[in-house]
Parts: sequence; structure tokens; C-alpha cells
Amino acid sequence: MKQSARAKRFERHYRRNKKVSGLNLVSLMDIFTILVFFLMVNSSDVQVLNQNNSVRLPVSVAEQPPRETLALSVTASDILVSGRPVVSVAVLESFEGEVEPLLKSELEYQASRARTPVPESGRRITIVADRELPYALLKKIMSTCVDAGYSAISLAVNRKAVEQGA
Repeated sequence: MKQSARAKRFERHYRRNKKVSGLNLVSLMDIFTILVFFLMVNSSDVQVLNQNNSVRLPVSVAEQPPRETLALSVTASDILVSGRPVVSVAVLESFEGEVEPLLKSELEYQASRARTPVPESGRRITIVADRELPYALLKKIMSTCVDAGYSAISLAVNRKAVEQGA
């Protein structure tokens, strides 16, 4: 049966409006990607210092969060500066003086690589050491740091929750 022009127009109109429109996922993915990057950048206020599980940090009620500094780690066998072994603990324990030359040269090298100007209080360094570290060894490490120009020394600790009402 032959259709009139009006019937054909109605049929075309009906077919055109019958199609389901799709959702544009490209724009939606762009928005979510930007949102994820924004949240990742703004939530990165935590600094991870202790990557080694063999080092048990002392517990403290310190309130000041750690800053972005050079990390000096003392493990059971080695002393690491920025993750690189510099000197063994046995060598440092048997060393008679206060300033260990290998550690000092590594710290001076790290200072020369820094692009920031030296603050008035001296360069900053964070010592990550086990809570059972002998004081004599810690004193040698700290003396070497001061002699190399790192006079703002921080010790990494685990934060202890302070009880309310105590």
C-alpha cells in the first residue's frame, strides 16, 4: 500500500525520536581524572620516613609533623643516607674520633647537590634510628652531621596518642 507524504513524514519523525540518546563518557572520564589528580596532590601531606621494618622508632608525644629533609637511616648493620649505604655500624663504633670522614663526605656531597640556599639555622637532616641505638653512636652521627653543615637535626619518632583529661 502506498503511503501519503504526510504518513511518510510522521514515520520519519517517529523513527528519529525513537532513538535513545547515549551518554558521552569521554567528558565524564576527563572530569573524574582531574578530580582524582586533585585529590592525590592535596592529600599528600604525610611523609614516610621509615621504609625498613627492622628499625623500631622511639615513641614520643611530639606535635610537630616531619618536614621534607635529608634522611639518615641507621639499621642494624649500615648507615644509609637517602637509601644509599655509606658506612657500616661496626666501623663507626670502632672509630675513635667524633667526626667520621666517610659519612661527612657523603653529607657534604648531598649538601652540594641541594639547590636551595642554606637557612640561617643550618641545613636540616632527619635521623631515623632504632630506639635501642647506643647514645655514643648517636653522638658520633650527630657530631658528623653538625661538622658537615647539618645543624638542624631531627630524630624520627612514632607519635603516641595523648590521653585526654590526664
